[in-house]
Amino acid sequence: MIGVFDYTVWLTYLSLIFGVLGIMVSLQQTGHPYIGVFFLLLCGLCDAFDGKVARTKKDRSEFAKKFGIQIDSLADLVSFGVLPACIGNAMIRVCPTISEVPDWYRNGRPAFPGVALLYLIMVLYALAALIRLAYFNVTEEERSRVESGNRVYYTGLPVTSAALIFPTVLLFQHLIPKDITLVYFGVMLLTGFLFLAKCKVRKPGLGGVLAMVAVGFAEFVLLAMYLKWR
Repeated sequence: MIGVFDYTVWLTYLSLIFGVLGIMVSLQQTGHPYIGVFFLLLCGLCDAFDGKVARTKKDRSEFAKKFGIQIDSLADLVSFGVLPACIGNAMIRVCPTISEVPDWYRNGRPAFPGVALLYLIMVLYALAALIRLAYFNVTEEERSRVESGNRVYYTGLPVTSAALIFPTVLLFQHLIPKDITLVYFGVMLLTGFLFLAKCKVRKPGLGGVLAMVAVGFAEFVLLAMYLKWR
């Protein structure tokens, strides 16, 4: 068979599996955004360690290294680009105050259906994630030709930050009695913009990664408690 199947890519494959499962759950008629976001957190956990696990194998071929970079970005597009959009779709479907968003008017005439605008935000978000990942792949290849070692800074917000951003937004539903669906889409629009922004973001070290994993675990527990109490 073509491809690489040793332990260096298992976490990346697992992230994709969780991402696809989250998408399927979110798009089902009985699916719920809070179930989808559990899979998003699991994707984030896999992504936090896949690169570190891959680098433990010292005799990786150049093909295996390049293959790992490509599948990592492809899996990230599904898990952190498409899945958050599908979670948003589930929120539109299950939240009664948003399922029938009225038309917005400009100069006395219908301007744009509200639900259609939310779908446009989801599409733009996924597109921003795609562009961000392609940009990273190209610049990383160019950087590796002239620099040794790992990258210190990212340009633009990494798409993997979605694993913590959107669960945090959903947690606010536990604290705020009003529906937060529009807030979710506002954050999605801002996050997509930050994916493409020319800002420097320092790459976290092991301590930073462990801190983010701890935050993700706390979000997982709090979301589980929220579902139990609903």
